[in-house]
Amino acid sequence: MEKLHANNQDTDINLVIEQVQAGDKQAYTHIIRRYQQQIFLYCYYLLKNQEEAEDAAQQIFIKGLEHIEQFVPTVSFSAWLYKIAQNHCTDLLKRNARTFKSFIQYKLNLKQQPIHEYTNLIHELLDQLTLKDRQILLLRSLEDYNYEEIATIMGLKSATIEKDMSDSVKS
Repeated sequence: MEKLHANNQDTDINLVIEQVQAGDKQAYTHIIRRYQQQIFLYCYYLLKNQEEAEDAAQQIFIKGLEHIEQFVPTVSFSAWLYKIAQNHCTDLLKRNARTFKSFIQYKLNLKQQPIHEYTNLIHELLDQLTLKDRQILLLRSLEDYNYEEIATIMGLKSATIEKDMSDSVKS
C-alpha cells in the first residue's frame, strides 16, 4: 500500500513536471512545496549551516526550474533533484573551504542554541565521515533511497555505494 501511494505521488509530480515543461512556471511551486524540506535538510547536513542550507536549497530549486526541460523520467524526479543538490553543495564546500575561523564560529553557534546531546553526537559522528560517505548515509537513511537510486544521484556504481555504506556503518 505504501508503494502504491509513492507511485501516485510520482505520477502527480510527473504531471506537474509536464505542466512546467509546457511553460506553466507557476506549477513549479507544487514541486517546491513537495521537496523543500527534504532538500533543505540534505543541504543542512552537508553544509552544517542553516543560512547556507536555506540559500543552497533556493539555488537548487532555481537550477531545477532552469533545467527542467532536461529532466527525462528514466530516473525519479527526486533523484534528479538530489543530483542537482549534491553538485551544488559539493561546489559550495569546495568554494568555501572551511577555515579554522569558520569552524570556531560554527562551534560557538552550536553552543548558543539549545540542542539535545544526541544531536551533537550525531553531528560529531557525521563529521568523521568523508563527504561522499555522509551523502550516501543521508540519502539512504533519511531519504530511504535504494543503492541504485543513490548510484544514479552520485554517478557511481551501486556496488560501490553498497560497499561504502557498509564501511561507513562499521566505522
